[in-house]
Amino acid sequence: MATYDNLPVYKQTYDLLLQLYQLSQNMERDYRYTIGENLKKELITLIANVYRANSREDKDKCFIIQSARENAEVIRLLLRLLQDLKQIGLKEFIAANEKLESVSKQLAAWKNSVFRNKPKNEKKGLEGQSPGGLFAFQESVG
Repeated sequence: MATYDNLPVYKQTYDLLLQLYQLSQNMERDYRYTIGENLKKELITLIANVYRANSREDKDKCFIIQSARENAEVIRLLLRLLQDLKQIGLKEFIAANEKLESVSKQLAAWKNSVFRNKPKNEKKGLEGQSPGGLFAFQESVG
């Protein structure tokens, strides 16, 4: 098992976090302390989930990686909102979105790799399950 800080997905997420800290300096105060802070918290949670998934046994990894993928989707939404509100420019939005897309693809591949290596009796019922969070709430309401 590689140390978490050597994982490409960790490095890419950390680079995105640094980029967003720099971008937040140019946001209007109201947006910086609302959407900007939520975005930073989601990114930190995503990085923490990468660490957790890397340090756990295979049976827990799928759920944690799925949670990280959900974090990535919330980040994507918040980035788009900032761009629509003209708080970040199109070039910055594209650069951040490309990094986020890379992170999302790496997480999907990691989850598929872990899922393929699971014994059949552990796979049963895991496909499509959400570990909780925003998407679990939406599923229970809808």
